Amino acid sequence: MRLETKRVYEEAARSDGKRILIDRLWPRGRSKEAARVDFWAKAIAPSNELRQWYQHDHAKWDEFRARYFAELDANPEGVAALRAEIGSGTTTLLFGSKEERFNNAAALCEYLEARAEG
Repeated sequence: MRLETKRVYEEAARSDGKRILIDRLWPRGRSKEAARVDFWAKAIAPSNELRQWYQHDHAKWDEFRARYFAELDANPEGVAALRAEIGSGTTTLLFGSKEERFNNAAALCEYLEARAEG
């Protein structure tokens, strides 16, 4: 399993492998054709409450990650479905935020890699 992250607004590339959108809301102004999303994993996106609380405030990053990881731990079916979609090749987790470093894709990537099976 090789995970990458990328803004959904960037052009798709062959090197992206499977493209999985991990936001709860569809990205504004991006058509399904242009986004080239293979799977929309909205079931594992941060809750609306968490997303609205965080608002990409870097000072809240550690707490955001802890709360998001707790949400993921409480959603084993959603995480299992995502793992099944990821498979063994390259997968790019797509996000809509302008924040390229402190976002749910980076947190989810960290979560999945820390809990990699085998």
